[in-house]
Amino acid sequence: MIAVVVAVIAAIIGIGVGYLVAKKINDAKYEIFVAQAKAKAKAIEYEAELILKDAKNSILNAEFEAKRKYENKIQKEFNQKFDELNKKEQRILKQEQQLKTNEEEFLKNKKITQELHDDSLKLKNSYQGKLDEIIRDLENLTGLTQVEAKELLLQKIEEKSRSEIAHLTRKYEEEAKNTAQRKANFILAQATSRFAGEFAAERLINVVNIKNDELKGRIIGKEGRNVKTLEMVLGVDIIIDDTPGAIIISCFNLYRRAIATKVIELLVEDGRIQPARIEEIYEKVCKDFDNAVLEEGQTIIMDLGLNKIHPEIAKYIGKLKYRASYGQNALAHSLEVAHLAGIIAAECGGDENLARRAGILHDIGKALTHEFEGSHVDLGAELCKRYQEHPVVINAIYAHHGHEEPISIESAAVCAADTLSAARPGARREVLEAFLKRVTELENIAKSKEGIKNAYAINAGREIRVIANAKLVNDDESVLLAKEIASEIQEKMQYPGEIKVNVIRELRAVEYAK
Repeated sequence: MIAVVVAVIAAIIGIGVGYLVAKKINDAKYEIFVAQAKAKAKAIEYEAELILKDAKNSILNAEFEAKRKYENKIQKEFNQKFDELNKKEQRILKQEQQLKTNEEEFLKNKKITQELHDDSLKLKNSYQGKLDEIIRDLENLTGLTQVEAKELLLQKIEEKSRSEIAHLTRKYEEEAKNTAQRKANFILAQATSRFAGEFAAERLINVVNIKNDELKGRIIGKEGRNVKTLEMVLGVDIIIDDTPGAIIISCFNLYRRAIATKVIELLVEDGRIQPARIEEIYEKVCKDFDNAVLEEGQTIIMDLGLNKIHPEIAKYIGKLKYRASYGQNALAHSLEVAHLAGIIAAECGGDENLARRAGILHDIGKALTHEFEGSHVDLGAELCKRYQEHPVVINAIYAHHGHEEPISIESAAVCAADTLSAARPGARREVLEAFLKRVTELENIAKSKEGIKNAYAINAGREIRVIANAKLVNDDESVLLAKEIASEIQEKMQYPGEIKVNVIRELRAVEYAK
C-alpha cells in the first residue's frame, strides 16, 4: 500500500517537474519567435519606406514631365495665337489704309458732285428764267394765261384721243366680228341643235296626298305634339288646312322638302304617328336619300363617260337634283352645260371629255350653299381643289362668273354653255318684285349717262334700248357709251345670263355685259 502511495507521489512529482521543464522550453522558444518577428517587422518597415520613397520620386518625376509637356503646349498655342493676332492686325491696318484712301476719294467726288450740282442749279435757274420770259411773251401774244392755255391744250388732246380711241375700237371690233361671228354662230348652232333639254320649274311647296282627313288629326297629334316634332326634325313648314286629302310642305330647301315628303308619306302609310316613330323614319329616310344621291351622281358620271371622280363629289352631283337657281333645277342645268360644253369643245378642237367634266362640276358649289357660308363659286372651287380635280375644271368654276379669265378652250366652252343654258327663254324665272326692281335699276343706269334722252328695258330685262341725243353724242362716242353702260351694269347688278345694251342714234352700237 505504502509502495503504491510512494509510486503515486513519485508520478505526480515527475509530472510537475516535466511540466516546469516543458514550460521553460516553451518560454525560450517564444522569446526566439518574438525576436524573429520584430526583426521581420523592421525589415518590412524598411522596405515600405523604400517603396514609399520610390513612389514619391516617381510622382515628382511624372508631375515634372506633365508640367514640361503642358508648358510646351501652352507655349506653342500662345505662339500660334500671337501669329494669328499679328496677321489680323496687318489686315486691319491694310483695311484702315484702304478706308482712308476711299474716304479721300469720296470727299474728292463729293466736292466734284457739289460743283456739278451748283452748275446744274445755275443752268436750271437760267432755263426757268428763259421759260418764264417765253411764257410771258406767249401770254401777251395770245391773250391767255398759263392756266387757261394748259386747260385748253388738255381739252383738245382729250377730244382728239377720244376720237382716235373710238375709231380704233370700231376698227378692231369690225375685224373681230368679221372673222369670229360666222364661226361662233356655226358652233353655237351645232351645239344647240345637237342637244335638246327639258325644263321643269321648281316650286317652294310639295303636296302629300292622304286617303282621308282623319289622318290629319293623327298627324297633328295631341296638343299639336306630332306636327311640332315633324317641323323640328324635318326643318320644314307643314301646312294642314281645310284642303281635302292634302297636306302642304313648304321649304326653300328642295332636299329637306323631298326628305320631309317621303317621311310623311311613310308615316301615313304605316299609320303609327308618334315622336319616336317620326325620328326613326327620318333617320332611315336620310340614309336612303344619301345612298340615292350617291347612286344618282355615279349614274350621271357613267352616262357622261367620265372617270376617277371622288365619291364625295359624286354625292354632291346627285344632290344638285335638290337645288335650284332662279327656278331652274341645278342638276338639269349642269347636265345641259356638260353636254353643250362637250359639243362646243369638240367643234373648237378641245378635249370633249374634260369639257363635260368641267361642265358637270361648274356649279357643284350650289350643293353646299345650304350647309356652308360663301358663294357657290368659292365653295365649288375649294371642293374640287380638296379632291385634286383638273386645273381646267377649277378655272371653269371661277371663269363662268367672271372671277378669272378662261385659260383653255374647255373653260371657254363651259362659260358659253352656261350662258346658253341659263339665258334661253323659259329656263329661269324670277319673282315679280325682283324683276321690277332689276329692270328699274337697269333703266336708271342708262339714263344717268350724259347725252341720253331715254332708255327702255325690253325682252324681259335681257335687253336695254338706249336713245342718245344726236346733238350731244356722235357715232364714235356711242360705241364708248355702250361699253360704259355695260361695264356699270356688270359692276352694280346681278342677273342671269346676259343683258344686251343697244345705243341708238344714227348708228346703233351693240355691246354685251357678260
